[in-house]
Amino acid sequence: MSSALNVHFVPALRQRGFKGSLPHLRRQRAQRIDLVTVQFDRHGGGFVVEISGCAIEGVTAHWGKHIPANKVTAHDLHPNLRHRLGMSGENADHWFRFDQGVSPTAIAESLCAYLDEAERWWAAAC
Repeated sequence: MSSALNVHFVPALRQRGFKGSLPHLRRQRAQRIDLVTVQFDRHGGGFVVEISGCAIEGVTAHWGKHIPANKVTAHDLHPNLRHRLGMSGENADHWFRFDQGVSPTAIAESLCAYLDEAERWWAAAC
């Protein structure tokens, strides 16, 4: 699955200005940093794509440590400040499953359709 994401999803993010590598990518904007994190299911067969954003200075974690802009990830922000791609409602959850007969390539290619959802979320939330 990681290979398919690197071949299909990561290039789509790069076209939109993201840098980094799986599982964490970031895009510097004039007023914010947009974040993408891919988290695989610890039991295998699925993953989530979480997005978030923060100030261009980075973020200070709840325990007081400052995480600079070039190191911050979506997981460094509180879950209330993150969004999982594909969620259908406020308390919904969405996992991309690759253990149910769908090819990793098809799943990775389908993720590109979620990038407009991400752009709308960043525009509204950040």
